[in-house]
Amino acid sequence: LAYIVFELLGAGMAAALFKVVRPEDFGGEKSQVTELVSEFLGTYMLVLTVGLNVLGKSRAAAFSIAAGLTSMIYALGDVSGAHFNPAVTVAILASGRCPELTPAKAGIYASVQIAGGIAAALTYAFIYQGATFALGPVGFSTWAGVSVAEIVYTFVLCFVVLCVAVSERTKASHLFGLAIGSCVTVGGFAIGGISGGSLNPAVSFGIAAANIINGGFFYKALIYSALEVVGGVAAAGVFKVTHEVESALPEGKDMEA
Repeated sequence: LAYIVFELLGAGMAAALFKVVRPEDFGGEKSQVTELVSEFLGTYMLVLTVGLNVLGKSRAAAFSIAAGLTSMIYALGDVSGAHFNPAVTVAILASGRCPELTPAKAGIYASVQIAGGIAAALTYAFIYQGATFALGPVGFSTWAGVSVAEIVYTFVLCFVVLCVAVSERTKASHLFGLAIGSCVTVGGFAIGGISGGSLNPAVSFGIAAANIINGGFFYKALIYSALEVVGGVAAAGVFKVTHEVESALPEGKDMEA
C-alpha cells in the first residue's frame, strides 16, 4: 500500500511539473521560468542518477546515466535546449551560434544547473542515510591524468552537442539525444577509473557539496569545473573551425553538394 501511495505521488508530481514546463499546452505562454525549471529538473535527474548508481555500486552506471540524460533531453529539449551542464552552456555561448543565449542568460542557466545538481546530491545522500562519495582521482590516478581525462571527454560531449543539436547543417533532428547520451557512456567507461567521469560542473558541485557531510573537500569541485569548462571552450573553438562554412554561407542558402 505504501508503494502505491508513493507511486501516485510521483505521478502527481510529474503531471504538475509537466504543466509548469509546457504551459503552452494549457493555454499559457512559455517564459524564462519554464526554461529554468526545465534546466533544474533535467540536471537534478541526471545528478541523482549518477549518485544512486555510484552508491548502489552498479556495474552498468555509464549506461544508466546515459539513458537518464537521453530521456531528459528528449523530454525537455524543446523547452530549454536541455543543456543540463554548465560546460555545455559555455560551449554553446562561445560558439556564437545561438543568439538568444546571452552571457546573462548563460550565467543564470549555469547557476540553476548547479543548484539542481546540489539538490540531487543531497537527495541521494538522504536516500542512502547520509552516505556520499568523494570527487577526485580514482585509485592510483594523478591530478595530471584527471586534468587530461576531464578536458578531453568534456570536449567530446560538448563538441557532439554543438554538431548534432546546434549546427544548422549537421544537426540530427531525431537522434540527437541518443548521440549526446552516448558521449556519457563513452566517457564513463573510458575515464571512470581515472577521474570518475564527471564531465559536468553541476555533477562536480553536487558530489563535492554532498560529501561535505562526511568531511569531504569542496575545492575539488572548483578544479573539476575549471577543467570541464576548458573542455567546453575548446569544443566551441574546434566547432568554429570545422563548421566555419555555416557562418560563411548567405542566410537562408545552402552550399551546393
